[in-house]
Amino acid sequence: MMTSYRKPGFWLAAFATLIAIVVVGLGAWTRLVHAGLGCPDWPGCYGFLTVPETASEIMIAEQRFPDAPVEVEKGWPEMIHRYVAGSLLLLVLGLAVSAVRNRKAEGQPLKLPLFILGLIILQAAFGMWTVTLKLWPQVVTAHLLGGFATLSLLALLTFRLSGAWQKVRAFSASIFQPQKLAVAALLVVVAQISLGGWTSSNYAALACPDLPTCQGQYLPPMDFSEGFDVMQSIGPNYLGGQMDNDARVAIHMAHRIGAILTTLLLGFLTIKGLVRGAGNLKPVYGFVLGALVLQVCLGLSNIIFYLPLSVAVAHNLGGALLLVSVIVLNYRLRLERA
Repeated sequence: MMTSYRKPGFWLAAFATLIAIVVVGLGAWTRLVHAGLGCPDWPGCYGFLTVPETASEIMIAEQRFPDAPVEVEKGWPEMIHRYVAGSLLLLVLGLAVSAVRNRKAEGQPLKLPLFILGLIILQAAFGMWTVTLKLWPQVVTAHLLGGFATLSLLALLTFRLSGAWQKVRAFSASIFQPQKLAVAALLVVVAQISLGGWTSSNYAALACPDLPTCQGQYLPPMDFSEGFDVMQSIGPNYLGGQMDNDARVAIHMAHRIGAILTTLLLGFLTIKGLVRGAGNLKPVYGFVLGALVLQVCLGLSNIIFYLPLSVAVAHNLGGALLLVSVIVLNYRLRLERA
């Protein structure tokens, strides 16, 4: 039997989680409409607080940044993303303050909200470097992973503050003991999301426009050494990518193989959990399985329909949902063992 009571900061954490979802979606949208350099400076836009639109503002902006002509339609996605991300920073700061004030309350998380605050400050730095280093793939991928981590940890904090699943009288009797498998699943999902971020930041999503083959071949020419050269130098503008076709194919195929391995592992974990796991865990397994099926369908749709913007953004959000679901499963299993 469990007791459930909400702790201080629950509603603020829930709202921050919703805003984090919006931030992740806006980040994907900004990247997919090629607006990552819509503002060549940070945190403003051509030295303004908003995107310059009037003739006089555009003239001043282009005098300040002669190598970056003003594109209003690209500036606004970038600035909207920054505005919402800044709002999220303030919400997380409020969560940290609430945690410190209520630190003596029973079961009140303190380290987690403080860690999230540090993470989101680091995220702001990565947002700046994304612009100043002109979409360097390493920074873009790290920025994406940081956004996913922020969302996942906020979701975890919301669960902890909700008071749900806090006390379990006894370990649920089950012949299926999936704790280690769930941890492995989490590591595999993180690796797959990293591959997805690398695919996106190197513009390799359409390197293979067909299924199940790639450019009509099951084993097309691939250059893994260039595709996964994480030591590539800083300097050129990476908008549109810098790698040749064989390198992008290698990245895309690695992401496909990772998707297959992720599907097999999570499919085995969730189906076995639904069949042989404890009854009170079955809704969580169902949640993970549903997120997995949705993400696979969105990934296939990206290729079949040639990367439509709405599906591509949904695929990013689907990856975040899958990560959150696996973290929730691991958290639930940990409480079962407590």
